[in-house]
Amino acid sequence: MKLLTFFRIVRVLLHVLKGMLICAVVFPWLGHAARNAHIRRWSTHLLGLFNVTVRQSATSAPVLDTAMVVANHISWLDIFVIHSLHPSHFVAKAEIRSWPLAGWLAQKAGTVFISRGSRRDLRHIFKGLVHSLQNGERVAFFPEGTTAAQGTLLPFHANLFEAAIDAHVPVQPFALSYQGGDGGHHPSVDFIGEMSFAESIMLILDGPPVVATLDILTPLSSAGAHRRELAQAAEQAVAAALGVQVLSAPAATAD
Repeated sequence: MKLLTFFRIVRVLLHVLKGMLICAVVFPWLGHAARNAHIRRWSTHLLGLFNVTVRQSATSAPVLDTAMVVANHISWLDIFVIHSLHPSHFVAKAEIRSWPLAGWLAQKAGTVFISRGSRRDLRHIFKGLVHSLQNGERVAFFPEGTTAAQGTLLPFHANLFEAAIDAHVPVQPFALSYQGGDGGHHPSVDFIGEMSFAESIMLILDGPPVVATLDILTPLSSAGAHRRELAQAAEQAVAAALGVQVLSAPAATAD
């Protein structure tokens, strides 16, 4: 291991421990806005330690304070990229909860975990999402259900879009991409296949600087919509923003 990489790992661990301390000691005493300010600062610092610079696309639409945010999913970095600009309550796959330190931290920062294929989890989380949206919060999830390599997009699953309909709030798609020095897809960011969390961390730390671009897209009204229509409209908006094709059939499935 390179000496520089070793010191960067130590700095990351110290920053994660700092975040855990803030979540355990400070967060219980803070309101929603103050928590979001801490999350934004902490996420920006974490990304800096990984040599990730975040920019919002110049063509972005205004972000809504209360909306269901849906985004394409490339890497574990995605949550922190969004948090660094627009902190949100995330729904994420249950596997993330088992990640050392990061899983606990994500939970304390408000992430809700869902087990794949668990209808009981889905019903419980669905009620929580509707409640959060009705309370004026921004809720986010990755409707592909898993990560996909840059330059591709998986079909959007439709079930959780129902929460936006029930809460009478719009859906706002986000398009995420990661560039290297040549402006193309960054070679170290994709978190797919059998790659472990530790392997992904090392690839990014040892790789060239990353520019993460977040494009905020036009909100989609949920009034009178069906969840499958909303999922497909969001899918098409993200695909168009990224200039990619959906890998398989459009999001007509309910799961």
